[in-house]
Amino acid sequence: MDLKQIYREVVNEHNLYPAHKHDIENPTMTLQGVNPTCGDDIYLQVRINDEGVVEEAGFNGEGCAVSQASTDIMIDQMIGKTREEALKLVENFMDMIHGDADEETIEELDEAAALQDVAHMPARAKCATLAWHTFEKMMAGEIED
Repeated sequence: MDLKQIYREVVNEHNLYPAHKHDIENPTMTLQGVNPTCGDDIYLQVRINDEGVVEEAGFNGEGCAVSQASTDIMIDQMIGKTREEALKLVENFMDMIHGDADEETIEELDEAAALQDVAHMPARAKCATLAWHTFEKMMAGEIED
């Protein structure tokens, strides 16, 4: 099985069986992310503890397979990370999507690397980055408080 097939299976699995597509109890923040081009519309919920660690996250909403899988994969990556670590993951993901990430950075993204090929499809890139941009905006608002 080639690498592209494995990546397709990862995206398909997260789209069909998302582990984090549910409301969470007592979210610290909730933010809507919308991609009007594709019709993706997510509500991202995050709970951050007093030490600044993402304790729990979930999402609801509708969208294409890429946006739904990317959101679920992102949440997997963020749980247990500090704000700073999570924002670094966002930066690394955006670098990958824009074609600016080296192999080491891509490897650090774990399952999120499955979305690397969308860099060659500009319309799909917006779908893949929706949750990541939403999370970044959410964290920026939290840090300013």
